[in-house]
Amino acid sequence: MTVQELPGASYRPTPPPAWRPRTDPAPLLPDPEPYRVLGTDAADRLDPDLMLRLYTELVRGRRYNAQATALTKQGRLAVYPSTVGQEASEVAAALVLQEQDWLFPSYRDTLAAVARGLDPVQALTLLRGDWHTGYDPREHRIAPLCTPLATQLPHAVGLAHAARLKGDDVVALAMVGDGGTSEGDFHEALNFAAVWQAPVVFFAQNNGFAISVPLAKQTAAPSLAHKAVGYGMPGRLVDGNDAAAVHEVLSDAVRRARAGGGPSLVEAITYRMEAHTNADDATRYRGDAEVEAWREHDPIVLLERELTGRGLLDEDGIRAAKEAAETMAARLRERMNADPVLNPMDLFAHVYAEQTTHLREQAEMLRAELDADAASDAEGER
Repeated sequence: MTVQELPGASYRPTPPPAWRPRTDPAPLLPDPEPYRVLGTDAADRLDPDLMLRLYTELVRGRRYNAQATALTKQGRLAVYPSTVGQEASEVAAALVLQEQDWLFPSYRDTLAAVARGLDPVQALTLLRGDWHTGYDPREHRIAPLCTPLATQLPHAVGLAHAARLKGDDVVALAMVGDGGTSEGDFHEALNFAAVWQAPVVFFAQNNGFAISVPLAKQTAAPSLAHKAVGYGMPGRLVDGNDAAAVHEVLSDAVRRARAGGGPSLVEAITYRMEAHTNADDATRYRGDAEVEAWREHDPIVLLERELTGRGLLDEDGIRAAKEAAETMAARLRERMNADPVLNPMDLFAHVYAEQTTHLREQAEMLRAELDADAASDAEGER
């Protein structure tokens, strides 16, 4: 027996209104192919100053990646997730935000934080194992680098929703990898953001693999951008190695959020050229031919080709960008090679507003051990 066959039930030829779609899905669907600017007619409207800044940041970002990877091999960093090949997405994400806006990065997005103005050493402090995070999030409007997958996304929604309720002109841009979209936090964040119309932009960098798991083994959706429709927000698909395209698409999404239009999901199609981290052997799950094919779509080469072809960049400009990047790398090496002065008791700082009983007990035990060691050293010096 159906509900319509129950005594007293009236027949309804159509479902009740609550069952009907809340939104017309057509305007929310992404384009069939990733949006591109470089090498197309759309490149005619490029802002030369913006493109040159993007180029300089890409060159610096590539050198930053190389230096951080070298520091890991030298034991100066515990781990480093490289973004070689993804620099266009990282840099564009940082440059579309205004000063009052917030960036919510994952652990792989140190370059985005540096492009937003964060000190490179502070960006690497967490990965060095020195501190919970190496900077004051409120000062820089950059949330702590998030190691658990996708947990930064609900945080971004909460901050954006709170800012909207207070009337603050704030947009949150939350970055996540394709692996993070398989976490429950991703789905919860998008649902809350759409229901609340929170001013947040979700930026998924689809770099091909969640460590060793390809996207095809994570989802059967046509694209990650298509997932936006299920939550009632627009999805955009963009060539993640085209710096101009990424900047344009993210700028549109940020403007829409700032104007009260609600959240968006942007998927950037890019590629992780290097291993997941220094602890990963990428040759076990992908071949050299695949990697080499993506080298032909290098974000720096694409932008450099466009700028030189239009007469906006010459050999002097290329050399200046490389020299500035080398200066940054040299300073980073020098500062990272200095041993930091650490206080073991800092382990218990800034974990909870009020320490739990267990944390207080552990802190007391560590303090007693440190005092005992200090007393022993003093005795030995006599």
